[in-house]
Amino acid sequence: MDISDILYIKFSVPVVPIKDGEQARGRPTFPGMQARLYGYTSKSQTYFLLYRLQSLRKMPLNIFPAGRQNHPFYEVKPMAIHFSEEELAQRRQKTIEEMIKRNLDGMLIFRQESMFYLTGYDTFGYVFFQCLYLGSDGTMTLLTRSADLRQAKHTSIIDDVRVWVDGPDATPELELRKILDEHGGKDKTFGVELEAYGLTARNGRRLYAALDCFCRLEDASDLVSQLRVIKSPAELGYVRKAAELADNALREANELCVPGAFEGDILAAMQGAVFKGGGDYPGNEFIIGSGQDALLCRYFTGRRHLDAEDQITLEWAGAYRHYHAAMMRTIVIGPPSVRQIEMHKVATDAMAACMETLKPGAAVGDVFDAYARVVDDAGMQEHRLNATGYSLGTTFAPNWMDWPMFYHGNPVEVQEKMVFFLHMILMDSDNNTAMCPGQTVVVTKDGCENLSKMPLDLIANG
Repeated sequence: MDISDILYIKFSVPVVPIKDGEQARGRPTFPGMQARLYGYTSKSQTYFLLYRLQSLRKMPLNIFPAGRQNHPFYEVKPMAIHFSEEELAQRRQKTIEEMIKRNLDGMLIFRQESMFYLTGYDTFGYVFFQCLYLGSDGTMTLLTRSADLRQAKHTSIIDDVRVWVDGPDATPELELRKILDEHGGKDKTFGVELEAYGLTARNGRRLYAALDCFCRLEDASDLVSQLRVIKSPAELGYVRKAAELADNALREANELCVPGAFEGDILAAMQGAVFKGGGDYPGNEFIIGSGQDALLCRYFTGRRHLDAEDQITLEWAGAYRHYHAAMMRTIVIGPPSVRQIEMHKVATDAMAACMETLKPGAAVGDVFDAYARVVDDAGMQEHRLNATGYSLGTTFAPNWMDWPMFYHGNPVEVQEKMVFFLHMILMDSDNNTAMCPGQTVVVTKDGCENLSKMPLDLIANG
């Protein structure tokens, strides 16, 4: 058991350990919270289990164990926040600094990824009108629906949460205008995350109409995304855990992808491996296709059983705390054909070329060019795609693809601590043959590191 899986505890004074096996019981000494604390030690580590927690707001907990009159205070935060308050504050400060550079007085944040990154707020309620206001002075107000009121208080550090009421004539955009007016937003300039799944074209038009002649709006969809692309040590820890879960899923697939296997069983085992490891649902469905559908790279409904001689393409991601590590494989059922062996060699050669190119200072587009060069030189240009991967991080449905993407001419500079998914997709429709190895890497000081422990060898199960 890890204490971070229960709740975040900050000790404000030194802790005097109790003896191994000794239990300490106590009750809180302040009103508004009912809880009982049990503590025990094992190998000099003390774990605490707090239950029947009625209030989720941050407050001190004064516990007096049996036989001890002086005991430290414990600061208790909602257990669904997965970063320290200091790291979240640093992210918001960097966002504010970038806002000031762009002469913005505040941000109207509609992307769920941005809300999670800046505050810890975790929900799928972004499919409705939902906006987080962040002022240049650090002020935050969240406008959301009643279903997300407690969600916001439990999973974020946002104190000011407002609710717009559902109804046939609901006008959340006007509620947002009132909030901006409260914060002195009249005639100010605000950045807006227009590239957000929740801010539909209809809601966007209503937003602009409501704020017309009140304030100025500028598209700042890229502002937080550009900050999110460089991962912190804590974020990289979650990505590495996600990669471990992705490897576990591949091990399940390698065992189950045999003649007669049902695709539904394969999917269940792969996703189950992620859940058993403490992981999350990914940003989009696992992709599975066999036979002629092995040439598809999107999820679709309908399952089949594998033939004695077959092929199956899988694309999936381990997800942990919403951080993704994606992988991709084409597994051969029965003996591999000459074409499959040839395509596998070209694809893995392309992967090696891309990893050699992916280093700090390179342009993202250079990585695609490496993929295209190897594939085209092998005479397989018509079988490749026009992109060969993208950034990964904390992303929400409907997909796990993040900014930036590997395509020709993309000028974004590669930097250390970026995380990318590299997929070398080859689909030969003439021969009904696919070969699609893919893996997640992190950019290091002088190159990149593959986060998977699984080899790219051609898998053929008889």
